[in-house]
Amino acid sequence: MAKRNYYEVLGVSESSSLDEIKKAYRKVAVANHPDRNPGNKEAEDRFKEATEAYDVLSDSEKRQRYDRFGFAGVDSSGGGRASSGFDFSHIFREFGDIFGSESIFESFTGGRSSRGGDIQRELRLDFVVAVFGGSQEIRYQRLITCRTCKGTCSMPGYSTKTCRTCAGSGQVRQNSGFFSIATVCPTCRGDGVELERACNACAGRGSEEQTRKLRITIPKGVESGKTIVLAEEGNQIGNNAAGDLYLVVRVSQHKYFFRKGYDLYSVIAISVTQAVLGSEVTVDALDGETMRLKVPAGTYQGKVLRVRSKGVPTASFANNRGNWYITIQIRLPKKLSKQAQQHWQELSKLPEYNETIESIPLSDLE
Repeated sequence: MAKRNYYEVLGVSESSSLDEIKKAYRKVAVANHPDRNPGNKEAEDRFKEATEAYDVLSDSEKRQRYDRFGFAGVDSSGGGRASSGFDFSHIFREFGDIFGSESIFESFTGGRSSRGGDIQRELRLDFVVAVFGGSQEIRYQRLITCRTCKGTCSMPGYSTKTCRTCAGSGQVRQNSGFFSIATVCPTCRGDGVELERACNACAGRGSEEQTRKLRITIPKGVESGKTIVLAEEGNQIGNNAAGDLYLVVRVSQHKYFFRKGYDLYSVIAISVTQAVLGSEVTVDALDGETMRLKVPAGTYQGKVLRVRSKGVPTASFANNRGNWYITIQIRLPKKLSKQAQQHWQELSKLPEYNETIESIPLSDLE
C-alpha cells in the first residue's frame, strides 16, 4: 500500500507548529495504540504510520528534507516503509506518560529502566528569596527501597524463580512490521521472577513510601517556570538507582515590586510641589536598603527614574545586577482648604499655568 503524506497522517497542515504536531501525534497514538486495540491490525498500522510521521516532522532537519524531496529525502530504502534510518527512542521518552509507567514505550528503549521514576513538584518561592537566593525546606512523598525485603520483593527466607511467562525478560514481545511491540509481563509485572511469597511490608513491590524533608539552595535570580533539578531525590524502585526530583518554580507576587528579566520595577507617589520644584525623597529598595532618590524639577506624571545596579543579580556574574526603574505618580490633593484654593487660583493666573489645551507630538513623550 502506498505511503500517505506525513501531514495527512497526523491531520495537520504543512505550516503547523511543533506543538500542534505533538498534540496531533498524541491524539492518534492514544486512539490506535496496540494495547488498547488488541488484535486490531488496522489500528496497529495506523499507530506505526503516525509514529513514523512524527519522527520526521518533529525533527527540523528531517522535516526540511521531507518538505523538499518527499519520502526520498528521509527514507534510505527509497520507497516502501522504512526498515531502518528511523530512531524512535526520543519519541518514546517524550510520550512515555501517555499510557502510564508500564506503557509500551518502555520496551522500545531497551526494556525496563534501571532507574526509579522522576518526581515533579511545584516549588513556591517568596519574591525576595527568588531574587536574592537563599535556602528553603521542602517536604514531599517518594518511594524508597523496601527496608524489609531490601528491594527483592520477597519475604526474607523465601526463594524466587524465573518467570514462566516471559522467561525472565520482564516483557511479552511481539514482532510486527518495522519495529517490535512489547508490553510489561502480566505475571511478574516486569521483574522477570515469580515470588514464592511476596513481601508483606511492600506487597511485593520492592519499594515503600517515605516522607522526605530536604533543605535546598535557591539560586539567585530564579524565575517562575524555571526548573531546579535534584539528582537521585526521586523514586527508587527496588534496587535500582533513584530518579531525579524536578522542582518547577512559582514565585509569589510582591506588594510593591515586579520584575522583567534582571530589572526591577516599582511606583512611588509624590506631591505636586515635589514634582514642580524637585526634591529628594526616601525610598526602600528590595534588598532593604533605604535610599535618597533625587526627583528633578518639572517631573511629570509617569516619568521613569533609573537606579543602576539595584535590580536582580545576574546568574552569570554574582556581583552584577540589573537596574531598578521607578515610575512617578503625582498625588493630587482630594480636598483643598480655602487658603489652598486661593493659592491655586493665583497660580492659575501666571503665564506658565495658563489653561490653553494643546496637542503634544508622540515623539515628545518618554
